[in-house]
Amino acid sequence: MQVSIFVSAMKIVFAVIGKTSEPFIREGSALFAKRLGHYHAFEQLELPDVKGGGKLTPQALKEAEEQVFRKYFQPGDWIILLDEKGKEYSSRGFAQQIQKWMNAGPKRLVFVVGGAFGFSPGMYELANGKLSMSKMTTSHQLIRVVFLEQLYRAMTILNNEPYHND
Repeated sequence: MQVSIFVSAMKIVFAVIGKTSEPFIREGSALFAKRLGHYHAFEQLELPDVKGGGKLTPQALKEAEEQVFRKYFQPGDWIILLDEKGKEYSSRGFAQQIQKWMNAGPKRLVFVVGGAFGFSPGMYELANGKLSMSKMTTSHQLIRVVFLEQLYRAMTILNNEPYHND
């Protein structure tokens, strides 16, 4: 039996705006969320879409989404935005960065996916870091399953388990 190297009191949270509309995305997200629970306390939050968001300008919508996220953030959270302007990592590099974030001692490590237009300036001010999954633009729904798979991969790397192949 292999022992996890993480502090059990910390929780990893994956917060997204809006419901997942495609069954294959829900199924993939559920699969990796279940696997992640083996390593750490994990919670996936699907926060409600902004009511009347289709009538707002992109900037007003981003600001309204910020208010939705703020309701769920807690003191002591370490907030990482999944953002095209964030830092890119290899899978091993991402695993090492997760370990550094965890070692910083937050109560919750919160990864955040914004809406279709990204984040407001206020969200950038709240963030402790930004992570880019690719230079290519990816649907804010599809990135959910891609990110969760990479997070799971990072956990297997950190625990020296045979999932990742170099």
